[in-house]
Amino acid sequence: MGYETKQSKLVYDFFVKNGERHFSADDVYYTLIESGEKIGLTTVYRQLEKLALTGVVTRYFNDNGSHCYQLAQCSSEHNHFHLKCSSCGRLFHTECEYLNKLSKHILNEHNFTVDTSKLILYGLCENCQIQSKEN
Repeated sequence: MGYETKQSKLVYDFFVKNGERHFSADDVYYTLIESGEKIGLTTVYRQLEKLALTGVVTRYFNDNGSHCYQLAQCSSEHNHFHLKCSSCGRLFHTECEYLNKLSKHILNEHNFTVDTSKLILYGLCENCQIQSKEN
């Protein structure tokens, strides 16, 4: 991570503890404040930008066009797909031969290479499907 301040470690540690989900800068800030940490919102934004530039976190746009961040666990050498639950926000990494075949089809038939490290399929996870049926 390079030069490390207490604040940069706080933000990084937040993602290590919560790496499976995406968070806004506000989510990170308010969680850290509620846990008793002293950090400013501007500092959180600055640290997130540094972590995104160095590839430690991945920055995405959420449904309303705002940035959200997640610990970058994906390797471009490892071909897998992302499934994001629209209800709880969890991001699942999955290997799927059918989706691999779809990527190959798109390349062969449409001369287009799919970047699976950035591809996210949205839907409902198993737990949220069960909860929605119960309600």
